Order: sequence, then C-alpha cells, then structure tokens
Amino acid sequence: MKDLGVEYLADRKGVQLLGLLNLYLDQEQRFQPREKGLSLIEATPENDNTLCPRLRNAKVEDLRSLTNFFGSCTETFVLAVNILDRFLALMKVKPKHLSCIGVCCFLLAARIVEEECNVPSTHDVIRISQCKCTASDIKRMEKIISEKLHYELEATTALNFLHLYHTILLCHTSERKESLNLDKLEAQLKACSCRLVFSKAKPSVLALCLLNLEVETLKSVDLLEILLLVKKHSKINDTEFFYWRELVSKCLAEYSSPECCKPDLKKLVWIVSRRTAQNLHNSYYSVPELPTIPEGGCFDESESEDSGEDMSSGEESLSSSPSDQECRSEECPFITTVHTICSTALWSHHVLNEMAHSKEFGLTHIQ
Repeated sequence: MKDLGVEYLADRKGVQLLGLLNLYLDQEQRFQPREKGLSLIEATPENDNTLCPRLRNAKVEDLRSLTNFFGSCTETFVLAVNILDRFLALMKVKPKHLSCIGVCCFLLAARIVEEECNVPSTHDVIRISQCKCTASDIKRMEKIISEKLHYELEATTALNFLHLYHTILLCHTSERKESLNLDKLEAQLKACSCRLVFSKAKPSVLALCLLNLEVETLKSVDLLEILLLVKKHSKINDTEFFYWRELVSKCLAEYSSPECCKPDLKKLVWIVSRRTAQNLHNSYYSVPELPTIPEGGCFDESESEDSGEDMSSGEESLSSSPSDQECRSEECPFITTVHTICSTALWSHHVLNEMAHSKEFGLTHIQ
C-alpha cells in the first residue's frame, strides 16, 4: 500500500496537514479520560449517592442543550464533554454536585473556544441551566476542576481529528465538497458523545469510524483508499478499528430511528409570572398621550415662560419630598409604571444574589 506522506501529501499544504496529524496523534493520549475511572462509572449501579452512566449521559445532554441555547459551536460542546469526562474519571463526585460541575465545564470550554463577546455570563448560565448554585460556587468549582486537570483544559478531541481527516479527503479527491457534509458528521459525533462508552475510544479512532461509515454510504473508492492510508499512518490496528466502528454504527442506527428522543430545536417560549405580566400589561397601556405641538402662529409667550420656570426647577424636584413625588406619580401614570418595573428588576436581582449559601464539595480522588 502507498504511503500517505509520499503520494497524497506531497505539496506544501499536504505537508502541513501531515505535521498537524502527527501532532494530534502525539497529544490524544494525554487528553483522554482515565479508562479506569470511566470503567468504575460504567460498573456503578443506579442509586442516590453514586454517579452512574445514566446521570453522566443526562448531564452531557444538558451540555448540548446549553450549547444550542447560547449559540455556541460544536467545538465548545465537545471540549466541555472532554473536560467533564476527564474530571469524573479522576475524582469521586456526588450526584448533587454534577449540575454545578457541568455548568463549570461549559463555561471553561466557552472561554477557550468562543470569542469573548460570545461567552455567556455566569449568572445567565446559572439561570438557564437551573443548577441551583451561586456564582461563588461556580467560581470555586472552576478552580477545583482547573487544578485537578493541571490547567490543561484545551485538549485534542475527536472533533479535531474529524476536521483534519475531512480536510485531507477534500484535498486529494475529485468528489464534490457537498458529498461529505461536515455538519452531518459533527451531529453524529455529538450523538456518540452523549454515551459514556465512546469516551473510552481514542479520538483518532472515533473520528475515523464516523468518516468511514459516511464514505461507505457514498460508495467512493477514492475516498476509501485515502482513509485506509490515514488509518495506516495513524497506526490503528484492524481489531480496534472494527470494534469501535461496530459500536458507532449501532449508535447512529439507534439515533436515527423513530424511537429515539432527539433534541427539540423549536423556539423557546418564555413563561412569565402573573405579577410580571400585569406590569408589562400596565406599562403598555400607561404610556401618556403627548400634547399636540402648536403651530408657530399660535405659540403663546406665557406658555414659554411657564415652561422655562418648570425647567429651572428641575434640580429642586430631585430633592423634593416623597409626598410630592407621589402626587406627581398620580398625575403621570407612566412614572408609576417605570418605578414598578425598576422595583421588580431590583427585587429579582436581590433574589438571585440571595440564593442558597455556598456548599462544600466533598470530592476525593479515584484510586
């Protein structure tokens, strides 16, 4: 069989792709979750005090929902799952702390991948995820996760290999770019990420299996030949490759079946309380009618003098008594509505700040 670096990657861009592939292959083992820790989670039965595979998979589904809600990219989701699995495979985690850990993994990944303007605030993520923890809890847990992972959060994931393999195939084939839909491949990788078993697979093997199954559906001999060269260069043996390809094939078959519960991508509908709805309703109808502006010939000088006096007394109105302000509010319902809305906003902010006190995280290392 021909060598990948001689025949297909002879140009300058090909050499760069080959160098990047070698770099990813050197790093993938370093950022893979501990297999022993993952096996312990797999063997754990479901109860209230231990972390089982179902809880882990449910938390990854929550991460995917957060990613979709805040418009984050696939790389953010895959990196968040990698950080989560590496931490869970290293530390014994109680189920009650899993929601806080999941939010932290999402925020850590978003700060690495997303542009600064696209990173959601901690308070927004807490509110949307309903994780029942405070901003100080998030801050402390982020520090714990970063320390336990030795601040090596930016990892080489299966998505990196998937993008690289996809680029290699497109650079050395006459097939149309639309034939290999990268969005479809990313969606399939997300489906696999929601199952704990695929965290034990090497990222290079998982990405190659996804591409191999897609190329087989296209029945392209050229693409299959290039994938075989990539497999040989990556030193992936047949036993390992066919084992994981079978599992990936079953996962995708189940995911595409009608019985599978897929994410609901409908637009979210905000449900507000009756109190908030009444405030919004009143503000809509309480906008005062502005007086008609008189024509130039009908302008009264006395009105001009009165308006001048009102403007000059603006500073005095700021220091007026509460009773005077109440009288003015009765005269102008718009002021009352604005005051009510501002009070509601301040009350909501106070409630968010007065959430449950910080809890101590009982975390221990997995031996």
